[in-house]
Amino acid sequence: MSDTVTLRFSDVSFEYSHNKPLLTEASFSVRTGSRITLMGQNGAGKSTLFKLITGEVKPNEGSISITPKGASIAIARQVMPKDLAELTVRDYFATAFVDKKYNLDKLIREVFEVVNVDLPLEKIVKKLSGGQQARLLLAHALIQNPDILLLDEPTNNLDQTGIEHLTGFLMMYEKTVLVISHDADFLNAFSDGVLYLDVFTKKVEQYSGNYYDVVEEIKNRIERENLQNARMQQQIKEKRSQAEVFAHKGGKLRAVAKRMRESAEEAEESVVDVRQEDKTIREFTIPCQEYADFFDGKILEFSSISAIRSHGPVVKQVEMVIRKNTHVLISGPNGIGKSTLLQNIAESLSSRPSLSASEGERRDPLSSSDFKIAKDIKLGYYKQDFGNLNYEQKAFDALKEVMQKFDEHILRSTAAGFLLDGKLLDPLPPYPKAKKVYSLFAGWY
Repeated sequence: MSDTVTLRFSDVSFEYSHNKPLLTEASFSVRTGSRITLMGQNGAGKSTLFKLITGEVKPNEGSISITPKGASIAIARQVMPKDLAELTVRDYFATAFVDKKYNLDKLIREVFEVVNVDLPLEKIVKKLSGGQQARLLLAHALIQNPDILLLDEPTNNLDQTGIEHLTGFLMMYEKTVLVISHDADFLNAFSDGVLYLDVFTKKVEQYSGNYYDVVEEIKNRIERENLQNARMQQQIKEKRSQAEVFAHKGGKLRAVAKRMRESAEEAEESVVDVRQEDKTIREFTIPCQEYADFFDGKILEFSSISAIRSHGPVVKQVEMVIRKNTHVLISGPNGIGKSTLLQNIAESLSSRPSLSASEGERRDPLSSSDFKIAKDIKLGYYKQDFGNLNYEQKAFDALKEVMQKFDEHILRSTAAGFLLDGKLLDPLPPYPKAKKVYSLFAGWY
């Protein structure tokens, strides 16, 4: 790590709309070659801070300086842009450079080794699995070899092998890295420091050390500040009580009462603004639908399952029945066909009118799996790339659309449990946090 500063925020304030600030007089610096974690609860402005660094948005007040002038910046985003998803893998990587790279294929193969993936360069991006697309998003940033690398939830949709490869790369990367992630073990492996974005004060707190040490330091600091405030509040209460006693006695004691009140006011100014506890998504249960008396409990029956090997399907005959109240884990490396299977199960239900009257039956055209779904089954589908979410909708309308029976009280109550308050339900387009709630809502009511 160098002693030079590559990124500096000086009293930066930013708000998307009037009187709704995300950052207020935020000041911090990042040294060249450091690896910094961005912490803060949902809505604190972590992704917005990245946009400020890239210049996608400009601060309302304050200044942002990047040294040296012209330093390159690359960002690995969470979701593949729809327009880029129509490109081939090769053409997608070509968008990472201003000038044409005549050794592009070689560069792609090298970065594929870093993210542990092997894909045909002629394949259309949208045809890849969610995990493969996640690797492409990461590789697209890494291939640029930027001076400042911004990673927004890079471990989402990566399997353990992919996370290990990324961790090893970041530990060896000699340039500056800023990471947003909730994966504590991943962050602790390489972090030099933490920037904490406080959603309540709109400030940025800076800490040095690895991730776990910083988390413990923050915890201890809050405990100390709470104890200090408790002592100060007791002193304030005692001084005000004494002031009342002296004030009623009159004469010179009124001057004593005045000094007591002034002392109490000074004590109030010494009370520390303790960082409030982060809000978290409350615990929830996925409701189980009611079944007819004659239902035999068979939700889903498979007669064959396929996996993708060497970019082609390999079919295995099976006899597998998934019954009600059963939890099933589908595991395997990225690109083997897990998401494809779930997607085709969901699509078979959405096309129910074309199925037989007694039960759904479908041959998966992509992976050649055969399965049957029982009649009148309700399905909730959480899609990892949020492809079933209309970004042009208001969050409220997106949730309303997937409710089988609309009840505004249930909608707002459930949304609030996922930290979607009234302010977030109405803006257009929906905030990113609406994506998760949208899919969890599907088929619940």
